[in-house]
Amino acid sequence: MTAMQPEPHVALIVEDEPYVRELAGALLEETPLDVVEVETAEAALAYLKEQGSEVAMMFADVRLPGEMDGVQLAKAACTLWPTMRIVLTSGDPDAASDDLPDCVTFMPKPWRGLDVLVQAEKAIHDPQPPVM
Repeated sequence: MTAMQPEPHVALIVEDEPYVRELAGALLEETPLDVVEVETAEAALAYLKEQGSEVAMMFADVRLPGEMDGVQLAKAACTLWPTMRIVLTSGDPDAASDDLPDCVTFMPKPWRGLDVLVQAEKAIHDPQPPVM
């Protein structure tokens, strides 16, 4: 008998700016999602390898410190966790054209709180269909 997979219930925030990370965290705390905050793509990937099936939404900056940026992280996440909602954000207007995967929603900075909450709502009630 196989165990049921738990419903995804985590919002993973990947942002190196503490103020922006805390703001996104405070917003997402208003949703039913549990919030996990990390500063780098590498930390996000480490978390996903352990808890990926529990993540409903990843909210990540395109520009991150370390070896991997948000676009590379999103590509890995799209492949390994295809039903996760992935939102990338950047203050660089050119970042939206940085070869973003189809599974990614791009949100320019400064983003509005309501837009973040709409994405969280979609993550909870309308998960991404797996890409075949």
